[in-house]
Amino acid sequence: MRILITGANRGLGLALSQVGAERGHHILAGVRDAEQGRGKLSELEFSKSISIVSLDVTKEDSVLQAANFVKEHFGSIDAIINNAGILLERDKTIEDLNLEEVQLSFDVNLFGPMRVVKHFLPLLLMGDSSSIINISSEAGSFENAYGGDYAYASSKTALNMFSEQLSNYVKEKNIQVYAVHPGWIQTDMGGVNAPGNPIETAKGIFDLIEKRKIVESKYCFINHDGSPMPI
Repeated sequence: MRILITGANRGLGLALSQVGAERGHHILAGVRDAEQGRGKLSELEFSKSISIVSLDVTKEDSVLQAANFVKEHFGSIDAIINNAGILLERDKTIEDLNLEEVQLSFDVNLFGPMRVVKHFLPLLLMGDSSSIINISSEAGSFENAYGGDYAYASSKTALNMFSEQLSNYVKEKNIQVYAVHPGWIQTDMGGVNAPGNPIETAKGIFDLIEKRKIVESKYCFINHDGSPMPI
C-alpha cells in the first residue's frame, strides 16, 4: 500500500515510517523541510521504500502542491495518517493562556488534518479499501478532562468530531476513519519518562490499516490497540 504520513521525520511519525516500510508498504513521508527531514528517514533500514514529500500542514498551498506531486508521481494512495501535531501552552492556567498559541495549536492539530484530507481524499478514493488515521489523544476525551492543556486538549476534541463527521461522510466509499489515541509514548512530546514505545504504537496503527484487528466501537475514537476510547 501507499501510505501518506504527516510529520514523518520524528517521534511517532518516524516510528510509523519505519514500521510501514518494514511491512512492505511504500511510505510517502510528509515533512515541512524536505532536506532537513531526510536525515533520520534515510537512516532507516528500509529507506528505499520511503519517498520524501514536502508538506506543511499549516499552509494550504503546500498541501495542494504535495497532493499534485503525489498524483503525478504515484497516482493514488491507500491510507493517510495525520500524525503532525504540537503541544503548546502546557500547564498554563486559563488566565495565562497565549491565545495566539492556542490558534496555532488548532491550525496544526485540527485544520492541518482537514487540509490534508481535503486535497488527498480524491487520491484515496481511487483505492478499493482505504484508511484515514487521525492521531488524537485521551486529552481530547470529555470523560478524561483534567483542567489543563487547554490548547492541546480542545484541538484534539475537535479532531475527534472531525473524524466522526468524516467517517460518516465516507462510510459508503469503503474508507475507514479512526481518531487514534497513541498512548503516552517516549517522544519529544511525551518525554523520556513515558511508559509506551512508539514502535509498538506504530505496529498497532498498521494493524488497523491492514485490518488485522476487528474494531468494535460505536465511535471512531479508539486506542491504538483497537479498543474504544471514552468520549
